Formats: sequence, C-alpha cells, structure tokens
Amino acid sequence: MSTVLDFLLPWDFSPLAFLTWTASILLYVRGLRLTPLSARPSVARSVAFFVGTTLAYFVLQTKYEYLSTHMFFLHALQQFAVHHVGPFLVALSWPQAVLARAVPPRARSVFAAAGRHPLARGFYNVLQNRFVAPVIFTGLIVFWLLPGVHFYAMLSGRVYWWMNWSMLADGLLFWFLVLDPRSRGKGALLGYGVRMAMVLVMMVPEMLAGIYITLSGRDLYEVYDLCGRAWAMSAQVDQQIGGIILWGPVAMLDMVAFLMLLRLAMRASAASGHMPGGS
Repeated sequence: MSTVLDFLLPWDFSPLAFLTWTASILLYVRGLRLTPLSARPSVARSVAFFVGTTLAYFVLQTKYEYLSTHMFFLHALQQFAVHHVGPFLVALSWPQAVLARAVPPRARSVFAAAGRHPLARGFYNVLQNRFVAPVIFTGLIVFWLLPGVHFYAMLSGRVYWWMNWSMLADGLLFWFLVLDPRSRGKGALLGYGVRMAMVLVMMVPEMLAGIYITLSGRDLYEVYDLCGRAWAMSAQVDQQIGGIILWGPVAMLDMVAFLMLLRLAMRASAASGHMPGGS
C-alpha cells in the first residue's frame, strides 16, 4: 500500500496542476448538489468527467511523469491521455451547466462578460474555426514529436511544461468543439457533417506520424538514451511501441468520435427529415 501511495505522490509538484484538478472536482461536486434531480447529468456523464480530469492529473502529477521522461512509449501514452482521452471524456460529460451552478452569481457574471468581450470572442472563434482547429490539433502532435523539438522539450523544464499544457488546453478546446451534442442551429459552432469531416481529415497526419515513428529504421529520440531508460529495452522497441500507440489507439478514438457524431446526425435527421448541420 505504501508503494502505491508513494507512486501517486507528485514527482515534480505543480501548484497550478494541483489547484486546477482540485478546483475542477470540487466545483463539479458542488454543481451536482445544486442541480435539481430532473436536470442532473447521467451517472455515465459524471463518471466521464471525474475519470477524464483524474487521468490527466495522474499522468502529469504522479511518479508516472518520471517514467514518461525515461521511456518513449510511456511518454506517448502520457500525451495520448493529455491530448486525447482526458479531454475527450471531459467534453463527453458536457459539464458546463453543472460547473456554472457551482460558481457564485457575481463571479459567473464577470466570467460571462469577459467571454463576450470582442477580443476574447474573436480569439476563441479563430481557434474554433473549422480549418484552424484541426490544423492546430494535429499540428501540435507533430510539432512536439519532431526529434529536435522533442529533445529540447524533454531537457528543458519550461519547454516541457509548455508542451504538456498546450496539449491539454488544445485537447479540451478541440473535443468540446467536436463533441458538442447540439446541432448548429441549436448552439453548436459547427454542424455534424463538418465535424465528422474534421475528424476524418485529421486522422491522416496522425496515422502517418505514428507509422513513420514505428517503421523508422533509426533512433529518432536519443534523449531517452541520454537520460537513461527506466527499463532494459532497446531504443528501437521503445520507439516502435510508442509509434504504435500514436498510430492505433489515437485513430481508434478518432473513429469513436466520428461514429458518435454520425449517430447524433442520424437522430437529428430523423427528427427533422433532412441531414442537419452540413455547414
């Protein structure tokens, strides 16, 4: 038991990560208590929120983080959790209404006013543009996997911090855009058809990057030999496993998102008599 507890303690404690995770959990629990029974989200949605936030915290604020800096395939799993699975589950829970109820009215009005500011709204709309969002989402993955950039990021604490938080922030922005259960005419920024196309298009460079890393005949990430690997594993095997993670599971999650959107589109189509949200 003591070994498990020791593993769960932070390797490199981040007050920001701890406060963000703790505030998210406490706000959601408070929001649930203040939500009428008839309006409460399903158990599955609440579980998705807790699992998504805790997964991101686990890979960034436990001894797992140490292991991820000494094995490439564990780093690939870390980024998969931070950029894909964690934000995917949080967005799937669609927690905005619950979290809003937990915030005092005065603070809620301040946040709402800030969100309506032209600069903030314009910046948000640019990031969530149908062309910009998938480019940033896929581009960040490829950028941080470039051997030279990756080498520097793993040796610089500041760059390593930016890598993890940029991936987490972008993952949340992207999956909240894609997994919006509403149609375009009912509040969503983009229609189901556009979002399905975005998911399919972004799968291609993600898969190509994973395939390249897996099949590359040379050691692309020498930093793990420099720092020392956590276990006795050859650089080639470590890199191949990491590439497969970036190739297979990532594509599978993208396909899950596509199928979920297809289901939502079919429901909307059956209700309205035509395919919704094509623009």
